[in-house]
Amino acid sequence: MMSPDNPLQGRSCWIISDGKAGNDVQTHGIANALGLAITVKRIKPEGIHKLLSPWIGVSRGVRFGAPGSDFAPPWPDVAMSIGRLTTPYIRELKRRAGKATFTVILQNPKVSLKTADLFWVPEHDKLRGDNVITSLTAPHGFTEERLAKLRQTVPEYLSALPGPRVAVMLGGSNGDYTYSPAALERLERAIVALGEIGASLLITPSRRSEAAVVECARRASARFPGMFWDMTGENPYPHFIACADVFLAPADSINMTGEPCATGKPVYVFHPDGGSAKFARFHQALERHGATRPFTEQLSNLAEWTYAPLNSGAAIARQIVARYKTIQN
Repeated sequence: MMSPDNPLQGRSCWIISDGKAGNDVQTHGIANALGLAITVKRIKPEGIHKLLSPWIGVSRGVRFGAPGSDFAPPWPDVAMSIGRLTTPYIRELKRRAGKATFTVILQNPKVSLKTADLFWVPEHDKLRGDNVITSLTAPHGFTEERLAKLRQTVPEYLSALPGPRVAVMLGGSNGDYTYSPAALERLERAIVALGEIGASLLITPSRRSEAAVVECARRASARFPGMFWDMTGENPYPHFIACADVFLAPADSINMTGEPCATGKPVYVFHPDGGSAKFARFHQALERHGATRPFTEQLSNLAEWTYAPLNSGAAIARQIVARYKTIQN
């Protein structure tokens, strides 16, 4: 939560969303840390406006600024976007609203720094400038207060499981990492190794997890105590984050690697095939902080280590307030 001198507390905020869950986690994490009154503006550009984003303008069909449009005055005090598809909307809003709206772009859509008042990128991204702020991990909603509340209301199915409880987050292939047959074999051995040392396994897929990844994890964990979320009913992921003693995170997900680092508890990282220089910088930075270690399949026991928890949402919010005050003055 922000301090009483936060001039953005209670102000109106548009979150321009492309509907991707990982992106919404980041924008909402910052907006909530700022205490903003959020209105989500969903966008779904098609055709050339999807193909050429972020460099093309907003489609005329959106009727940006016209009465009755989703993007009509009164303009918000703050607007936030993430991802290349949302960038044309923040650019158009800045052009029309001017100084009435403080605009923030998360991540690096590779556009001019004049597109918004402020940019945030993770430290492993090389974008820098006078209006660029950074943090080690991506923003999320797992504040100290939220984690404490979650620990006060532990579901019975979790409290009944013997410790240590290991949260296993499943990733999926993307442009940098691939879950090849060899990677799946390593993932299976990793999960079996955790089970064989006596851990209860709390397993959750992501929307990117292909069927082969899910089935691999299901097969590997079948004979061990735990819970496997089948993506129906209430998502137990927040309780997994709050209640797990140790984590196994996928290297291919910035969010699922960074979020458990808010707990100060050990985070092992499973690396599928591939990678990139940007991901390597991210993982090296977390290792230097003492938050994560690469997972080894020859695991005889769970190591114990601690570190300063990483709550980037609050840290980014403080930087945004400082920049906002500078601009307003």
